Amino acid sequence: LPDRLGREITRAIERLAQVQAQIVAVEHERDHPVTTCAATERKRHDLLRLKGLGPSLSSTLTREVYYRQFNNRRQVASYIGIAPSAYDSGDGHRSQGISKAGNRLARVAMVEAAWLWLRHQPDSALSQWFHDRTQGQKGRIRRIMIVALARKLAIALWRYLETGLIPEGAVVK
Repeated sequence: LPDRLGREITRAIERLAQVQAQIVAVEHERDHPVTTCAATERKRHDLLRLKGLGPSLSSTLTREVYYRQFNNRRQVASYIGIAPSAYDSGDGHRSQGISKAGNRLARVAMVEAAWLWLRHQPDSALSQWFHDRTQGQKGRIRRIMIVALARKLAIALWRYLETGLIPEGAVVK
């Protein structure tokens, strides 16, 4: 190889090694947090037991959402920002969609978890509900319904972590 091309390849290999080292450091930080709460770590391990929820997603959900105490399912959805927002004016009552007035990182993680749930838990009641509602639909309707599934999944995971009730039809590793 010409000298200049060889040096360029060497620099690219060094950058790749640096990125790989950074990935290892981030994964270690994710798996071994500086401040460890035993209850939060137990919840993270409980989420890891469910098929389709990996270490990154379960860490995000436990550290952003499920470390808190909620009194009911509405509080869970409201904290995440996937609670329905109603429009009430006189005789007109309709939904305006979700409020998005919650934790953005948790909302993004829940939508990602919903897509993964469909892929890895196809026989669960939540997946069946989604497929029944979106049968023959494409694009926009499926994206709207995945947010509804994310809300239902957030509530089901909260119940699972609080009471030990596994979501109906879910596969445990």
